[in-house]
Amino acid sequence: MLTAIAVAAFVLLVVGIPMWMIFLILAIAAMVWQGVSMEVVVQGLTGNINNLVLLAVPGFIFAGNVMGQGGMAARLINWITALMGRVPGGMSLTTVSAAELFGAISGSSSATVAALGQILYQGLLKNGYGERFSLGLITSAGAIAIIIPPSITMILFSVMSNASIGRLFLAGFLPGIVVGTCVAVYCVWFALKHKITSGRSWDGGEIARTTREVIWTLGAPFVIFAGIYGGFMTPTEAAMVVSVYAVIISVYIYRELTWRDVWTITRDTARLSAKVFIIVAASGVFSWVLTANAVPQAIVASIAELNLSPAMVLLMINVILLIVGMFMDPNSAVILFTPLLWPIAQHAGVDLIHFGIIFTVNLAIGMFSPPFGLNIFVSCSIFKVPSSKVVGGLFPFFVAYLIALGVITYVPAVSLFLPNLVMK
Repeated sequence: MLTAIAVAAFVLLVVGIPMWMIFLILAIAAMVWQGVSMEVVVQGLTGNINNLVLLAVPGFIFAGNVMGQGGMAARLINWITALMGRVPGGMSLTTVSAAELFGAISGSSSATVAALGQILYQGLLKNGYGERFSLGLITSAGAIAIIIPPSITMILFSVMSNASIGRLFLAGFLPGIVVGTCVAVYCVWFALKHKITSGRSWDGGEIARTTREVIWTLGAPFVIFAGIYGGFMTPTEAAMVVSVYAVIISVYIYRELTWRDVWTITRDTARLSAKVFIIVAASGVFSWVLTANAVPQAIVASIAELNLSPAMVLLMINVILLIVGMFMDPNSAVILFTPLLWPIAQHAGVDLIHFGIIFTVNLAIGMFSPPFGLNIFVSCSIFKVPSSKVVGGLFPFFVAYLIALGVITYVPAVSLFLPNLVMK
């Protein structure tokens, strides 16, 4: 049956059937074949989404969209640009730093690409980086938002594995910095090789002015993490509070959004959240079929017979997830493959939180991996260029991410140091 399910899923995916519909079609077909009551379908659809943690997803999506359109992202980038000054590769480093900070607010890769691209792309071109490098940098930098908490992918992983969302968020900080550092090293090397200067100098007045302007923006991640780790709010409550905070700042302080704009963002958030929730609901039925047929146990038994070392098991998991990321969006991938791959990692002695970060980083790379990386299509839409131009500039950034993935995979302390320090 597993072979039949895998072949059918591949065929339906190639045909273009939505992922949630594939889950339901295969699950219902398997149940009919085995004579299982259709009541299980209803129970599966409602069971997976009956989780308070999932309410954080629309909250962070909404907050990220408000900040991107309400002037908060622009002020963040202006501040970072002023701080970079004459640093070699200053404009490209601004892009990486902005991705780290905006990711700590939005948790959405595509939203980060859109926000950075609209503000920084022309600046990169004028600074001499060239179209290929600029497209590759912005398209890949958006993936950092999945790794830096709050991350929607981490929230979904928590739902599927019962991992602590608080520990996952803490675990994402250092890996996010490792990824950003690897990309930043390449950016500086590229700038020095091509003799690209920042064309700026440090200006104390500009730094002071942009710092005053960005204070309200920097308050958003403070609200999120001080609230969660100070014990005042759950991640779901923090998502709602930061949403209200973003609206107040964008409408009344920066005055770059109207209430009509907020309503439009609310509708867009509802549509995107519905897509996430319907995938989660449909996956509950599909997961029941896999569990009922002991598929995870069969996979673990097959891997155990190979007598692979833990290092080789992790390598195998990375290869699987990198391939999956090329064809599936992170939300669908984390829902489908967490119950399949976690038992394998658990058998190899991998910590659940460490595995969650490995999973997340792999799917972040998938966001800009051809042929179906979502960030590629976002960049094509924003910059009005063919996908071949975007893909052409991605290879060096792909290598930088893979180096970071290797460090994160085989040095567990990178992921576990902060959770073990803060949440003993």
